Formats: sequence, C-alpha cells, structure tokens
Amino acid sequence: MTYLSKAILVAAALGLAACGGQNRYDSDTAPGSTTGSLAGTAQDPASPLYFQQAVGDRVLFEVDQSSLSPSATAVLDGQAQWLMTNSDYNAVIEGHADEKGTREYNIALGARRANSVLEYLIGQGVAASRLKTVSYGKERPIEICSEESCQAKNRRAVTVISAGPTS
Repeated sequence: MTYLSKAILVAAALGLAACGGQNRYDSDTAPGSTTGSLAGTAQDPASPLYFQQAVGDRVLFEVDQSSLSPSATAVLDGQAQWLMTNSDYNAVIEGHADEKGTREYNIALGARRANSVLEYLIGQGVAASRLKTVSYGKERPIEICSEESCQAKNRRAVTVISAGPTS
C-alpha cells in the first residue's frame, strides 16, 4: 500500500468518526426543536410508540375466557382516551390464544377476545369505523413453553395502531 492510499484511508476514517456520536447535542431535543420530546418517540404522547409503551397495547385473559378483567378495563380506558385524543389513528385489535385446544377453537376464542376489546372501546366512545378485529388463535405466540407463565402471556388481545383507514 502506498503512502497516498494510507493517507486517504486515515482521512476517510477520521471523517467518518467525526460524523457520528450519540451525544452530538447537549439535550434530547433536535436542532430547532422547542420541546423536550421528539416526535414519534415514546416520550411523544401522540405517537404509536407512546401508546404501546406508556398506555399499554395489550390485555390478558384467563383460560378459555373472553371476558375483561378489571385490570384489562383499566388499560382499555387509557387506550380509548388515547384513541379519542389522536383521531388520525385507527386500530386493529388482534385476538390470541395459548397452545391448548384445536386451531379452530383458538381462532374462535381469539375472535371473541378481540370483539370484547372492540365492544369495550366503542362503549367508551371510540368510533367503530376506526376499529377492526383479527384473530390469530394460537398461531402467533409470544412465548412457547408448557408452563402457565408462558401460556398466560399468549392469552391476549393486542391493539395495533395505524395511521389512516383500517380497511
């Protein structure tokens, strides 16, 4: 390798190193931003990421049940409030089940769970035209194991936020 090519490689490496850096700004705001929260992040109350992490995007169910528990209704109250405040977003409610039972039974159970959430959100004032349901039954588990702690996580309904029409 010649002296010139080594000098070019060193200059390129130094140039790339100067471009990066996690702490390029003194605060967590972008240049020109006037607020402390960045749009689209978990700190932005109008972002789907905030909905998922701060409000909560899922509720859990007991074995073979589609009725909502008090803790589920508390989460759904927050979801309804967020959806009414952020009317540009729609939601798809996914129904899920654990691995017990047949595929057909679990698809039906997932549908009942998703519909329970749908009906609750509509009852809280969210427009039905902004909501859609789908059931995955036992086809999309979060965890796979035969222990109750794993199976309990799979008995759920998840509200997925999207911009625009739900069709």
